[in-house]
Amino acid sequence: MSTFLGLPTAPAGVGHLRGSEPFPVAARRALADTQLRRNLAKATSTIRAKRARVVAELPDWEELREAGRAIKAHTLAHLDTYLEQLESQVTARGGTVHWARDAPEANRIVTGLVRSAMATEVVKVKSITTDEIGLNDALAAAGISAVETDLAELIVQLDHDRPSHILVPAIHKNRSEIREIFLREMADVDPGLTDVPAALTQAARQHLRRKFLSAKVGISGANFAVAETGTLCVVESEGNGRMCLTLPDTLITVMGIEKVIPRWADLGVFLQLLPRSATGERMNPYTSMWTGVTPGDGPQDFHLVLLDNGRTAALADPDGRPALSCIRCSACLNVCPVYERVGGHAYGSVYPGPIGAILSPLLTGIEDNASLPYASSLCGACYEACPVKIDIPSILVEQRARHVEATHGRSAEAITMAAAAWAMSDPARFAAAQRGGQLGRLLARHGVIRRLPSPLSGWTAARDAPAPPRETFRQWWRRTGRP
Repeated sequence: MSTFLGLPTAPAGVGHLRGSEPFPVAARRALADTQLRRNLAKATSTIRAKRARVVAELPDWEELREAGRAIKAHTLAHLDTYLEQLESQVTARGGTVHWARDAPEANRIVTGLVRSAMATEVVKVKSITTDEIGLNDALAAAGISAVETDLAELIVQLDHDRPSHILVPAIHKNRSEIREIFLREMADVDPGLTDVPAALTQAARQHLRRKFLSAKVGISGANFAVAETGTLCVVESEGNGRMCLTLPDTLITVMGIEKVIPRWADLGVFLQLLPRSATGERMNPYTSMWTGVTPGDGPQDFHLVLLDNGRTAALADPDGRPALSCIRCSACLNVCPVYERVGGHAYGSVYPGPIGAILSPLLTGIEDNASLPYASSLCGACYEACPVKIDIPSILVEQRARHVEATHGRSAEAITMAAAAWAMSDPARFAAAQRGGQLGRLLARHGVIRRLPSPLSGWTAARDAPAPPRETFRQWWRRTGRP
């Protein structure tokens, strides 16, 4: 077993997309895109309604949530033990386990395995972990093309775009836009293709079928890995995963170390929580499981790459550790009022939405993601939706506090609060501040102030300020002759 487990490693190339804009800048542009907002509102409202219906069918939903939370908390407390057990079971069943400290090491391992298989093209079943490490770019640099086979991931790849949702990467596009992408990027597509969903799906199926049948190497992620048996599990809705997991001669699975669970019986909890929370289904249409290598059936060369990439550092953080319980269902994105209005690209992170606002700073450090903990209204909807009861709002508040500490009180907010504390600590200064504040009425229009001078412009850049009252409380008290 690798010795990295438990060490606060310094990750590279994870989560945060280098060169991306701060959230406030990107969000402001997204808010101006009315088509994007319509696409997001329609998609998230549909998913929320489906989820509400299937969750309401279970009288023990809250008990299931608590069971999922307890299993994850126990696993994280004994992560080293269960990872060693998983490695032992996978190896005993003919698989090979690799340990990757960070993104570059994981990419070197996978690239080497693909080269060893004499392949120049791989097929992939959707894995946000490979997006996290930038695997497609690393393979391309080595002369290896990676074909995304999940429909939404394929759409994003063909459009040279980035995913904007954990579960539905192309949620920001409507079917007319998808039709245009297919006509532009697929050489074998029928010029008469319509934007009917069935027609779009059929076009993608025809495009991918030849890729599946010729691929020597498949690359997957994993929703869960059972330490007790060495079994890996992938759930999906289209069947592309089944093709990737069974047809190639070599299968490489890249998995974050937090995806392990202790026992086979634990799967029963998560296979009820995940589909209901993710897609509003009672169960996923395709639930694929494999254990090592079976002679004459499926891939005969199986490799499991266990990725740290900042996870052990997050594990050592008592406030951030619960975020590693995330099962990537994206329920928090679908209920978040901020995400619904700006989409995933504004976060500048592979992991968008409320959970991404936690995971990215945890995995890469608050410096590269300073604005993400503030990308939330703290309304609590994400906590209510989370199937494993991650208290996202509380963690975001803690990360905001850390950001303030990291700036040593130099932020505009800290300076403003210090000035307010100074003014309020003396009656005369407080009265003078109240009188001065009334001058703000000169900036008001229709009862609100839409623009304030710097440094207060940071407030009105995203929200209005109420106009000050015509008289202060003290002035009113004196005018009315109160004793």
